[in-house]
Amino acid sequence: MNIMGIPMDSSMRGPAEQFLTWRAFGAPPVVIALAAQGTFHGFKDTTTPLYAIGAGTLLNAILDVILIFPFGFGVGGAAVATVISEYLIAIILLWELNGKVELISPKIDWSKVSLYFKSGGLLIGRTIATLGTLTLATSLAARQGPIPMAGHQICVQIWLAVSLLTDALALSGQALLATNYSQVNYQQARKVIYSVLKIGLATGFPLAVFLFIGFEALSGLFTTDAEVLQIAWSGSLLIYLNAVAFVLDGLYYGVSDYEYVAVSVVVVGLISSAFLLVVAPLFSVGRVWNGLFLFMTLRVVAGFWR
Repeated sequence: MNIMGIPMDSSMRGPAEQFLTWRAFGAPPVVIALAAQGTFHGFKDTTTPLYAIGAGTLLNAILDVILIFPFGFGVGGAAVATVISEYLIAIILLWELNGKVELISPKIDWSKVSLYFKSGGLLIGRTIATLGTLTLATSLAARQGPIPMAGHQICVQIWLAVSLLTDALALSGQALLATNYSQVNYQQARKVIYSVLKIGLATGFPLAVFLFIGFEALSGLFTTDAEVLQIAWSGSLLIYLNAVAFVLDGLYYGVSDYEYVAVSVVVVGLISSAFLLVVAPLFSVGRVWNGLFLFMTLRVVAGFWR
């Protein structure tokens, strides 16, 4: 059996198994923390999640250094550090949320529960389509060996960093748009849409320039291997579209148009996955990132189309 497309005799297989085994214990706090963050965002409280995630990130960084090097746990130590930090984040968020809402309510409105499951199911479909495409790309990169995989992972980390940075814009736009839309203040809602889109476009370009100029310094945080850096460079310039794609998603969430987001991302994911399966195996890992670039481009096109 292959893990993420890693062959049985690959030097990457052992560390991958070790990391995934430990990371599995972090699934419960991740789900709890994401749900709690969504609740705080609904209250327009972005401060509490910031403090909670900041504390968890600081703990993660400290434990990484301790567990990976002095204790010699390697990749497994990185996974354990992440899991511990995720539990800390979940505990902080639940503690603070308990002062705002009744976490275990004796009264349940089943009509709202069904609506919640419908919306949640659509968003799960969207998430599966996104992660499925990224997982396929990672699998194809892993099949090409440790060096292409290392370059690919640097690109993935930068991709995630850009995604999280622009997700802040999406969440802000989502909260403001939802407020105006629910109050039937459509004129103000349009202003929010236009403002957020302009900010997203204005953010995407500087991010692209920053990646171009600062790539050597950023990539140096991961490795000094020239071959790995060359592969990472081939994919790094394709990341800037995230800024627009994530902002568009936030706007659709603001008007509760989960169905369009889910269906469009699933269709885009299928098209991009087909491209990856046909084209990527024939060429280098750079073609893998061409497939991901296609995925992000089609997401932006679908967002503007609506």
